[in-house]
Amino acid sequence: MATIKEISVEDKLRALYALQLVDSKIDEIRNVRGELPLEVEDLEDEVAGLSTRLDKLKSDLETIDDQIKEKKNAIDEHKAAIKKYLEQQKNVRNNREFNSLTKEVEFQELEIQLAEKHIKEMKASIEHRKEVIAQTKEKLEGKQTHLKHKKAELSDIMAETEKEENFLLGKSEELRGQIEERLIAAYDRIRNSVRNGLAVVSIERGASAGSFFTIPPQTQMEIAARKKIITDEHSGRILVDGVLADEEKEKMEKLFATI
Repeated sequence: MATIKEISVEDKLRALYALQLVDSKIDEIRNVRGELPLEVEDLEDEVAGLSTRLDKLKSDLETIDDQIKEKKNAIDEHKAAIKKYLEQQKNVRNNREFNSLTKEVEFQELEIQLAEKHIKEMKASIEHRKEVIAQTKEKLEGKQTHLKHKKAELSDIMAETEKEENFLLGKSEELRGQIEERLIAAYDRIRNSVRNGLAVVSIERGASAGSFFTIPPQTQMEIAARKKIITDEHSGRILVDGVLADEEKEKMEKLFATI
């Protein structure tokens, strides 16, 4: 392995902070790209769900139509039975037979009334389902349009960020090559242990960035002197002074602008 040329603590701090800025930029790119596929996947699930619901509603309409036809056929059968019983009443031999046929006629009439009631209810159900189908179609079309837009957005971002990410990865490796392995190991360990991936932070208003714990004035002076690597006793992050941070940010902003 090639021996890394000995550099000053200040240069190490600059390289570490620059590395942090580059790695944070890579994190940002991956976060944006990481959310979109999930959003596209969720939209695809919604579209599939709405399509399934629409198919089910249409199938329900066909089933209800068939049920209405069955009820109408039943009504015709009941009417035919009534006609038959009325004809039979003309040839009865006693009141008992007449009353029996009368009850049969009444029963068939009740069956007709019940079937007509069911038909009315089913027709109302059809109208309701038609309204739901129209609403579902409108929602589905909206989701499909949104999905198409998001897929195009994801495709564009993938095309745009791939080049930028590859450039930044190269820059990250370049900066890592300027820092001794011991510091890189510490940097990676801290990055992996914190939620936002910030292993190197600057001093802001007397505290490390993102922390509410004040850094003693003596420690702030030591950090500003850039003579040794100092970490925040609360978060474990490597600390740099604000002036150094601003200078490196300016350099990286110019670099990012060229990508």
